Amino acid sequence: MEVSVSGTAIVILLALILVALIVLIVVLLRRRSGTAAPPAPAAPRDPFAAEDQVAGDPRTLKAGDMVEYLGTRYFIRGSLRLKEGGYTWSEHLLDADTIEGTKVWISVEEDPDLEVVWWTEHDIGDLRPGERTVVVDGVEYRREEHGTADYTSEGTTGVGVQGRVEYVDYEGPRGRYLSFEQYGGGQWEAGLGERVPTGSMTIYPGSGG
Repeated sequence: MEVSVSGTAIVILLALILVALIVLIVVLLRRRSGTAAPPAPAAPRDPFAAEDQVAGDPRTLKAGDMVEYLGTRYFIRGSLRLKEGGYTWSEHLLDADTIEGTKVWISVEEDPDLEVVWWTEHDIGDLRPGERTVVVDGVEYRREEHGTADYTSEGTTGVGVQGRVEYVDYEGPRGRYLSFEQYGGGQWEAGLGERVPTGSMTIYPGSGG
């Protein structure tokens, strides 16, 4: 028996195929538009930037703030703001009750990178700052800088409200320092310093911060 296909059936078949193609194209376009773009690469950054040095900005330290270093907390009793020419830095005297009254302080400077140093008072004994090299506790320090700066004092620092200080700085190996200071022509004082390692100090602003 011979079967014939009418022209109407062919038109319907072609229409169904066309609709199916349109649906497929729409689905593919929606999938493509819904695909999330790959995340942009992170911008390059300085691994030694200030925010990585400590929890908090040491450049804002002031009397009344608290710092935690190597598991111990200290209050800042007072601050010295020093200036020599166009160069400025700060020194912050800490409450030292936990270490038998030994004077400890933090220095903060940018030269040009931010550097935070933890200082501990050292009995000067027969030491004098005139030598090119000085040996303390078996560590050799080489003289790096000598100058005179103006300072202003905030809170309790043990010196006047303002004045001048002469200093002689020495540098040793592996982030160690030796510094001599003489305020207002008085006696020389000495301190041993160690650079504060990344992430080892946390700052808690005081109530006035």
